[in-house]
Amino acid sequence: MLAPLFDVPVLGLLFQLVDFLTNTLTVNGALILALAAPLALGAMCGVMNERSGVVNIGIEGMMLASAFAGWFVASLVSQAMPSLPGPVFGATLPILVGLGAAILTGVLLSAIHAWLCISARADQIISGTIINIVAFGLTGYMDLLLSQKSWPTAGKFEAFAPPHALTDLPLVGWLINMFLNQGPITMSVIVLALVLQILLFRSRWGLRTRAVGEHPKAAETVGIDVIRLRYRNVILGGIFAGLGGAWFTLEFGSGFQIGMTNGRGFIALAALIFGRWNPLGALGAGLLFAASGALGTAIRTTPPPGQLGALLTPIPEQVFAALPYIVTIIVLAGVVGRSTPPAADGQPYQREATT
Repeated sequence: MLAPLFDVPVLGLLFQLVDFLTNTLTVNGALILALAAPLALGAMCGVMNERSGVVNIGIEGMMLASAFAGWFVASLVSQAMPSLPGPVFGATLPILVGLGAAILTGVLLSAIHAWLCISARADQIISGTIINIVAFGLTGYMDLLLSQKSWPTAGKFEAFAPPHALTDLPLVGWLINMFLNQGPITMSVIVLALVLQILLFRSRWGLRTRAVGEHPKAAETVGIDVIRLRYRNVILGGIFAGLGGAWFTLEFGSGFQIGMTNGRGFIALAALIFGRWNPLGALGAGLLFAASGALGTAIRTTPPPGQLGALLTPIPEQVFAALPYIVTIIVLAGVVGRSTPPAADGQPYQREATT
């Protein structure tokens, strides 16, 4: 459609870029949403924590530990009870048990973080850092032990295949394919973001959560149990981190690798900030970062033709591989000072003594 404009001086490059971006997004829409899933889930874990006044930079470690636990438990169960893929998403008992183990791991690590930050009133940044270091070290050590022999995998969830009658529709077919050609974890991300957005801004629980994150002392004076609410929200946030970890080893892939989260927990924190601590905003930011990764891959594998391709080809491919991280830095630099966190975020709360 834009081809006749490609030869226009200077502006032709812009038209070529728009055409290349459009083609990349439409062709790789399903992959972009899949890659955005762990970022959005990690960001929603951060929403649950920081809207309650607790900083959590341990999302990376929680996701990594959950990824290992899900894969390992699923593998153990598959050896004890082999089973055929089910009719829905190819789910088997080992995969479902592994999913439960991943979620439980995220919840347990969140409970530890909650105790350190809320009861022990430890530095919240240090608490998250400890979780990241321990998770990386333990999962790496366990992976080395298991790699000494061939360790079987339990498989992974299969993506749903939407009817061609829907995916071939003009204009909207690629969107239908993007949202439906997914596994269950990725599909659940959109539903979870919508539900959490509604609950956070249209429910009593959401009002209390935002009050605790903004002014805990005022919330306590109207009868809200700040400590209990913070515990509950931080622990429940572990469910999202557990799902994000399970995505790596039970949906996107079927095996575990050392450090396979590859900094996505930290990118999730950037998505949290860019999304202004809102679930839907975090999902949108996750899609932006995932799209930049897909764009970098497309430029490296199938560079655009014409003048734009000639301009991009000499650039080292490592630059395009790092594109998601470059975009993350640029976005954070642009929103710092404009995106305001909850007022009590990162501040330990201690009840005043009764007399």
